[in-house]
Amino acid sequence: MKYNTLGNTGLFVSELCLGTMTFGGKGIWSNMGNVQQDDAQVLIARALEHGINFIDTADIYSGGVSEEIVGQSLKNLGVRREDVVIATKVCGPMGPGPNEAGNSRAHIMNSVKASLKRLQVDYIDLYQLHNVDTVTPIEESLAALDALVRQGLVRYVGVSNWSAWQMARAIGQSERYNLVKIATTQNYYTLASRDIEREIVPLINAEKLGLLVWSPLAGGLLSGKFGRDKQVEKGSRRTTFDFPPVAMDHAYNVIEAMERICLQKGVSVARIALAWLLHQSHVTSVIVGAKTVNQLDDSIGSTEVSLSPDEVAELDAVSKLRPEYPAWMQRTRDVPARPPLGRTIEAAQ
Repeated sequence: MKYNTLGNTGLFVSELCLGTMTFGGKGIWSNMGNVQQDDAQVLIARALEHGINFIDTADIYSGGVSEEIVGQSLKNLGVRREDVVIATKVCGPMGPGPNEAGNSRAHIMNSVKASLKRLQVDYIDLYQLHNVDTVTPIEESLAALDALVRQGLVRYVGVSNWSAWQMARAIGQSERYNLVKIATTQNYYTLASRDIEREIVPLINAEKLGLLVWSPLAGGLLSGKFGRDKQVEKGSRRTTFDFPPVAMDHAYNVIEAMERICLQKGVSVARIALAWLLHQSHVTSVIVGAKTVNQLDDSIGSTEVSLSPDEVAELDAVSKLRPEYPAWMQRTRDVPARPPLGRTIEAAQ
């Protein structure tokens, strides 16, 4: 297992992160999984055994049950607090009231206390705004996060599912008001959907943010169970909950290219999908969820898959994004050569 710094910080996290959206199985989250305490504890123990020191959850996952299972598992396993990096999120509705959702100071302050209690810890390593709140000013959310860091309840902060311009604005406001700066962004990113490469990845590189990837197998689509001519068994994730949205013809082309490579290497399609992400320099950690130990072991096996430059190029080519304005204009018309500073155009000529 390799370790990367969490964005522009000194905190090291494993290149794979254990996702816990499958824990709890309440409400809509039953579509992702129904892993209960005993089985979840086995998964967490296996992840730690293989060097995964990073666990991601959210207060909204099964209405807080996922956080409870994570906290109880770590306690039962006797894991030292310093040996695990815990990430959770806030924003989703946690009750029927108008102030029980969003990124307001009130909801953030109430939610962090509830998450700490469910997780049975004194602090959260990474606290993330799970989605955009179009009502609350960004400055209010940042000030609340800054207060949590100053109080020692949170170590680092991040966002999830934000647009590049929203993150850029948040970074600017943090610098303007001397507030804690976001260290990470959590985004959907797969070989089947590389949309974040248009605007978000350039921002990540410019601001040295950590990129945490969710749903790296596109909701199971890149697991090897699906293909253009494959009959899918009933009960598979994609047959019961078709999310995230994917252009299927494009995805099938990607899957066929992955199948050619996985046959040559003798590994699963899923490992190729994860390995491609691990070969991307802008990726900090890939979040892998699991319902069984076998699924988790297969995902962990991706860290041992080495893709050749030709294999990466093949996967890049079949999954590449269609050109989109203004990017294609910026790439086709290079900025003309400019004179060195302090010299006039005439002198340069």
